[in-house]
Amino acid sequence: MTIFEALRADHDIQRDLLEKLLQTSGDSQERERLHHQLRAELQHHAAAEERALYMPMLAIDLTQEKARHSVAEHHEIDEQLETLEATDYASPAWLTQARKLSELVIHHLDEEEHEVFQLAGRGLAEHQKTDLADDYRQEMARQRQDA
Repeated sequence: MTIFEALRADHDIQRDLLEKLLQTSGDSQERERLHHQLRAELQHHAAAEERALYMPMLAIDLTQEKARHSVAEHHEIDEQLETLEATDYASPAWLTQARKLSELVIHHLDEEEHEVFQLAGRGLAEHQKTDLADDYRQEMARQRQDA
C-alpha cells in the first residue's frame, strides 16, 4: 500500500462522516456524536498526514509549495472546526457552519487527490511511498489511541 492509498481510504471516511453530519438536525445525540467523530478524524488525519506526507514534501523543491498550501488548508479547516464548536447544535447557524466546513474539507481532499498526490508521486521515490504509508498508519493508530 502506498501513502496515497492509505490517505484516500481515510478521505473516504471523512466524506462519509460529513455527508451523515449534514443530514442531522437540531440538538440531537446523533449530531453531537458525528460532530465529535468527524472532528477527531480530521484532527488525527491532519497531524498524521503532515508528519508522513507533508514533512517529506517540504524537503523537495518540486513539492514544497504544494505542501505549504495544503498545511495552510489544514489550518483553515481547524479554524472552521472551532467556529462550528462554538455554535449551538440547536441554532440554525450550526448547519450553515457545518456546510462551510464540508466545503473546505471536500475542496482540500479533492485537491490532494487530484493535484498533491500526483506531484508528490513524481517527487518521492517508490520505496518512500510504501514506507510513508506505514508511517502514516502508525501515526494514525497512535493519534486515535491517545484521543
